[in-house]
Amino acid sequence: MELEQRYREQGHWPDQTLHYWLDENAKRCPNRVAVKDAPNREAITGEQPTALTWSQLNNTSRAFAAYMKEQGVQPGDRVLIQMPNVVDLVVVYYALSRMGAIISPIPVQYGPHEVNWVHSELQNRHVIVASSMAGKPLAAAGLSDRCCVTAMGQDWVIDPDVTNVESLDDASVTASNVLTICWTSGTTGTPKGVPRDHNIWMAIGVSNVKVCDYRDGDILLNPFPLVNMAAVGGFLFPAVVCGATLVLHHPIDVPVYLQQLQEERCTFTIAPPALLNQLAAKPEMWGAFDFSALRNIGSGAAPLSPWMIDVFEHQFGKPILNFYGSNEGISLYSIPATTPDTEMRASCFYRPLPDSCIVAEVADPDTEELLTEVGAVGELLMGGPTVFKGYYNHDNQGVFSKEGLFRTGDLVEITGEDGRYLKIVGRCKEMINRGGFKLSPVELDLLLEKIDGVKEAAAFSIPDDVLGERVGAALVLDDSAITVDLETISQYFAKQGVAKFKTPEGVLIIDALPRNPVGKVQRFMLNEIYQAQHS
Repeated sequence: MELEQRYREQGHWPDQTLHYWLDENAKRCPNRVAVKDAPNREAITGEQPTALTWSQLNNTSRAFAAYMKEQGVQPGDRVLIQMPNVVDLVVVYYALSRMGAIISPIPVQYGPHEVNWVHSELQNRHVIVASSMAGKPLAAAGLSDRCCVTAMGQDWVIDPDVTNVESLDDASVTASNVLTICWTSGTTGTPKGVPRDHNIWMAIGVSNVKVCDYRDGDILLNPFPLVNMAAVGGFLFPAVVCGATLVLHHPIDVPVYLQQLQEERCTFTIAPPALLNQLAAKPEMWGAFDFSALRNIGSGAAPLSPWMIDVFEHQFGKPILNFYGSNEGISLYSIPATTPDTEMRASCFYRPLPDSCIVAEVADPDTEELLTEVGAVGELLMGGPTVFKGYYNHDNQGVFSKEGLFRTGDLVEITGEDGRYLKIVGRCKEMINRGGFKLSPVELDLLLEKIDGVKEAAAFSIPDDVLGERVGAALVLDDSAITVDLETISQYFAKQGVAKFKTPEGVLIIDALPRNPVGKVQRFMLNEIYQAQHS
């Protein structure tokens, strides 16, 4: 309780709900556009794109809350959501926030297997889905035999002009109420639910406002699904705090994305590293558009390329911000102000200062002994106002350290002058243990991607009776006519002076790396594919 009071006193937890800020904007800037669909919405859900002002969003979300109340939704009810980034989804967030219901969003990529798993954990009675996705029903609609399913655009249709809205008593909904249960990526097993209340989300939102230099009335283009930290903490909350316009995009369609950046005069966006690399490699594509309104671009989920950052900053005049986060509340960044060196900013993150309330420690994964020396590698432990309090429906044993810090499972190296930076080197469970040598797959990824003809690469472990594990290399090639084999890799690694034990001993040529819905490579699947091909 003492720590939580400190968060409140320092302004990290303002004790204000998501819908409180909606009410404020409806009074302060009622006619400013609050949220807007992508122009290709009809191809996504079959409905025409729409936009809502802050006043319209307030009234529409209140109307939907009244509708959901008629459907039996009560405060504290868990509601499963499966929708792409469309205006209706934002309406859902604000409506359920006001009702005190718990929003549990899942990726549109989830099929019946994943949906049934989440439902078994959540035990929800209500589901909200898009009426269709590219002409097909979403998997969550299949819960209709067990739940009350509302199809947006079919069972309930947005009316931007609605004004006669039933008043809802939301006085009992506080910032300490759980707002969302998002789901982990499931890179090493089944997903886990992550409850977060309004205060914890607001801590992320307020932090991102400062880091990203969001300003009143900004226009933010969000291409990441509103199901996790990147979009909810990076866009939804900052947008309402700043009264910004939230322009939606999903799934990634590069021509549409670039069109929106230009035509909407967007001031900030976030983009996957692969897209930024593509744009940096083709200056003529970038030069064909007018991006003069854009101040910053964010990225993350994988190491960035220093050359890409250099191109964007020195040729295009757009700073690149590198983010590292998770649903559980990891929140690290490297921006020009903290990390001017592009080599460092591409792969290292600024360690929070002691007075920030964010705690980032490095510990031995087995003993939890804290490590402080530059060059030491250990598990990242985090605490602070952005960090969740434990997984949903889980015993949470081993989730937190004896000091109460979240054990992220991520391996980091203490680096930079005075150990001011942390470099992500892999996952504790993803480390490849070759005869006692523990190898970082991220380090190997970066080496493999520099081989001529390799578009993307991911290292993975291959079980071995003698050494325990050997190194495998999964490669996506630029052209099917290109040949990259073990000899090619071995010669390249030798030329670079890489230790022999790090050299891959198995290669897998693949059309695309298997990724989870938020873009992280699922290395365990590469192992499975390799084993199937060599059984």
